[in-house]
Amino acid sequence: MLVTRTGGFPIGFRQGWTEWFKDIDAMVAWTKAQNLSVIDLGGNCLDQLPIMKANGIRVGSVDLQDWQGLISDDPAHQQASLEANKVFIAKCAEFGVTNYFTVMLPKDPAKKKIENFALMMDSLGKLSKILESHNGKLVIEGWPGAGALCCTPEGYLACLNGTSKAIGVNYDPSHLIRMGIDPIQFLRQVADRVYHVHGKDCFVDQEAMYTYGSEQPATFDKGHDFGNSVWRYTIPGHGQTPWTEVFSILTKAGYEGAVSIELEDENFNGSEAGEKLGIITGASVLSSA
Repeated sequence: MLVTRTGGFPIGFRQGWTEWFKDIDAMVAWTKAQNLSVIDLGGNCLDQLPIMKANGIRVGSVDLQDWQGLISDDPAHQQASLEANKVFIAKCAEFGVTNYFTVMLPKDPAKKKIENFALMMDSLGKLSKILESHNGKLVIEGWPGAGALCCTPEGYLACLNGTSKAIGVNYDPSHLIRMGIDPIQFLRQVADRVYHVHGKDCFVDQEAMYTYGSEQPATFDKGHDFGNSVWRYTIPGHGQTPWTEVFSILTKAGYEGAVSIELEDENFNGSEAGEKLGIITGASVLSSA
């Protein structure tokens, strides 16, 4: 089983959206052949969980249901989302799932951020009780999408300080790097609440930063896939994350989770052969860190 050199964390990947990821039996067979042991699944995972268990594949995380419903000012929508997740979490827990992945995206991103934050905290208080009853953890990724509430240290720390330990972090340094946030300083602040890690990196081109800045899109440059004219997501090792230091901090914090490569890299995405190569190459970097 491939693990990180520092910390001995199991390595795997997040199930993607292209065709080869959809044949679950073939994907599992390939995973085992590469000596990988972890797969993160989407929200339509209930039929896939028995296959994971039968093959000894660890489920790094599954996607929570109806993310935006948790941050809606419609009480009926919020309640429906909580009820759907109550059923979903109970079914997933039967197969040993503990991590439930989400991004804190509000139903109405145009609403004042502080108002959406209050809606989120109300929902998380209720969701925590559901999670705790099934030994579950919410792992929040800091993708800075429209109106996202937990992607900077300000939002993350306010959320974590006001919730139970059932609410935690999906640590993905790539999002921090693209925003100009030190991923190591942030990790030191939240290490005890990190329950899952994405093996994804980010490269920031400083010459392009001079040319285009960070506040406006470029006029003439077409930019990068999985990025823009200044930054782009990459596999581990092709960006700026000091992975050995990351794993050292997590080890000292008692982290017991896995590291799943989330493949978003223009040099590898787009073909089955390229995506498999990206996962294998990224896993090799992580195993030596």
